[in-house]
Amino acid sequence: MAPVDNGAPADATSDGGGSPAGATPGDGGSPAGATSDGGGSPAGAAPVDGAAARASVSVGGQVRALNLAGESGVVPLARDFARQALYAWGWLPAASADRRAAAEDVLLVVSELVTNACLHAEGPDELRVSCDNKVLRIEVSDRGSGQPAPRTPHRAGRPGGHGMFIVQRLCLDWGVLRTPGVAGKTVWAELGAPA
Repeated sequence: MAPVDNGAPADATSDGGGSPAGATPGDGGSPAGATSDGGGSPAGAAPVDGAAARASVSVGGQVRALNLAGESGVVPLARDFARQALYAWGWLPAASADRRAAAEDVLLVVSELVTNACLHAEGPDELRVSCDNKVLRIEVSDRGSGQPAPRTPHRAGRPGGHGMFIVQRLCLDWGVLRTPGVAGKTVWAELGAPA
């Protein structure tokens, strides 16, 4: 398993979301030598089984990563992992309807990004979730070469094809990071922290 890094590599490029690599708010990286926060599962919640998880504390927030390569049932696994992070970071249990809606949006975006990796990119390799005081960032890495994009025109009455439309509607920004010479990509999305 790769160690927690400082976000996008220096030679990574961003496309799709309009923000250059390494320059987005809530970058989600953590410094070398980051320390573990002890897992932070809510009381009574079982840790995510089957996949290797790691957590660290960064200067501006917290980062959690889940290795999904070769796992089965990755969508519920990813949702459970994200839910545990939300409990650890105080988003859950939600004290208001707005906070509950914000947490549900995070879980929906996690589901959509992981599902897209399953359908279009041979499955996800890793889920990273990071949070600072203002932005929560979700990153799903995969080996696919495709370019995710909302279908246009969007046809609400038709089944399928709604994932990136949902991501675009719920998130502050989203995009794709690629590293030249390396197969695959990381699809990222950022949501505002609840007030």
